Amino acid sequence: MSTRIAFLKGHGTENDFVIVPDPENAIDLPPAAVAALCDRRAGIGGDGLLHVVRSAAHPEAVPMAAEAEWFMDYRNGDGSIAEMCGNGVRVFARYLQRAGHVAEGDVAVATRGGVKTVHIAEDGDITVGMGRALLPAGDVTVSVGEHSWPARNVNMGNPHAVAFVEDLAQAGDLYTPPPFSPPGAYPNGVNVEFVVDRGPGHVAMRVHERGSGETRSCGTGACAVAVATARRDGADPAVTGVPATYTVDVPGGRLVITEQPDGEIEMTGPAVIVAEGEIDADWWTDAR
Repeated sequence: MSTRIAFLKGHGTENDFVIVPDPENAIDLPPAAVAALCDRRAGIGGDGLLHVVRSAAHPEAVPMAAEAEWFMDYRNGDGSIAEMCGNGVRVFARYLQRAGHVAEGDVAVATRGGVKTVHIAEDGDITVGMGRALLPAGDVTVSVGEHSWPARNVNMGNPHAVAFVEDLAQAGDLYTPPPFSPPGAYPNGVNVEFVVDRGPGHVAMRVHERGSGETRSCGTGACAVAVATARRDGADPAVTGVPATYTVDVPGGRLVITEQPDGEIEMTGPAVIVAEGEIDADWWTDAR
């Protein structure tokens, strides 16, 4: 390869990403290269990678091209593919705005978790329509060391296990995936959230994201936490007709999650682009 590859770096509540613009899907991104880019010592560093592709140019997104021009081909920090990333969608939309592809207002973004509606507000915050939560039946337990907790199984297009604890320190270091049972509950792994109460309609969380370890924030995780907390509190907007809103503190900041009576979940928070540059051609060749 004789040319260099452009990249940007961004974050949403300190959940950070390497952004690789590639409208025509011309760049091969094998898992090893993605992991190398996300490496915080030998690469650019990030919890994951946002591959920016026109939907019509990506085989997985072609069916969504009529609804959304752009596809977020999201990769975890270890190079594996993921269905969705809530903070990533906000940063993805911020990149599209910065690049002049979209303006303030509504924009549709295709993801492996479906087409997401994003609103870029004049004040800078970005709201993402995250779709509806699924609450699969069955008891789930997560563990850290000698401690175990019952967990709420919530699917936001990707799987989550939400456990309420007395102290966030009980989550341990979260470098490795917390064990869960039964083993067949999450055949492809799971994101695990540990949650404490901060006040009425206000919780705080830590998260282990599958493929990335502990991250400073997780958008789909914050949505899962809000839904699990609402059900724990006896609130179901589909039954009451009243939206349920929770403020969710993450290590990297704060997100506001609202579940509407029709089941749609909206997530509002910041998204920042911090740098841009080019990947060195020789480094890229070695990384692949």
